[in-house]
Amino acid sequence: MRRAQIVGTGMAVPEKVLSNADLEKIVDTTDEWILARTGIRERRMAAEDEALSDFAIPAARRALEMAGVPGTEVQLVICATVTGDMTFPATAAAIQHAIGAPRATAFDLGAACTGFIYGLEIADQMIRGGSIDTAVVVGGEMLTKFVDWTDRRTCVLFGDGAGAVVLRATEEDRGVLAVSTYSDGSLGDLIYRPGGGSRHPAPDPSSNGLNFIQMRGNETFKIAVRSLAEVSDEVLTGCGLRHRDVDWFIPHQANRRIIDAVGKRLEVPEGRTYVNIERYGNTSAASIPIALDELVRSGQVASGNHLLFSAFGSGLTWGAGVVRW
Repeated sequence: MRRAQIVGTGMAVPEKVLSNADLEKIVDTTDEWILARTGIRERRMAAEDEALSDFAIPAARRALEMAGVPGTEVQLVICATVTGDMTFPATAAAIQHAIGAPRATAFDLGAACTGFIYGLEIADQMIRGGSIDTAVVVGGEMLTKFVDWTDRRTCVLFGDGAGAVVLRATEEDRGVLAVSTYSDGSLGDLIYRPGGGSRHPAPDPSSNGLNFIQMRGNETFKIAVRSLAEVSDEVLTGCGLRHRDVDWFIPHQANRRIIDAVGKRLEVPEGRTYVNIERYGNTSAASIPIALDELVRSGQVASGNHLLFSAFGSGLTWGAGVVRW
């Protein structure tokens, strides 16, 4: 059976570290309050003159370097993001040009925090179907540019960065085993940013908060835990695996309490959930590929390991995937 195998990973984050102590100076919050509710200690923040492609491109290059794949062999570039360089053209096109993949199809994908899993599913299906052999999937966000720094409920949550994977066709018994994705537009008002689209084009940053991320966190929490547990069970069952077969659970890093609650429901073995939210905050579509790159480069992923990804975000969107390394 033809499958998509992850053969390279990469990541890039801004140099600037914004700690909880830094936030105490600009908004009514404390390190204890943030840590207890989110598990976040610090996050990375892009400079004013930095855009998504400044991190997405090096992340993709590092993934290609690990894979030993030249850019000329890449046939598909997907950039999962809701904070691209511009409304158009797609940031994926800038990545495609920078990595030297002149004949690759390139497009952005907007599924918020679930974007990387959506991109993984599309690339996997195209490889399984035989239309391509090699793809680069990037997840990246510049969310700190769209938060209200007077709103302690949201400004403490988000960080910037990008992660990438290279996928290659294989007929070995490894690679992407199953992916499931879902959405529910009736709950779109739980997490959203009103400005910048055709309804409120190019709003002034001070115009009634249209430019800022809006979020109803308490209502989102229970839905997120239930949806992530259900879709994770679905993909595991779909490829004949049980909870104890998961070697690494790599969830979207949205909130430590959500991660712990889902891990408990899935009965993931102790020490097998990878968490880095305390260092990066919520990087949305970037969080899973950043976590994966850290885990792979640390030497903790072995051949034959089963990796479970799951994510939940604006849309609402959610999804999960299983990879045999």
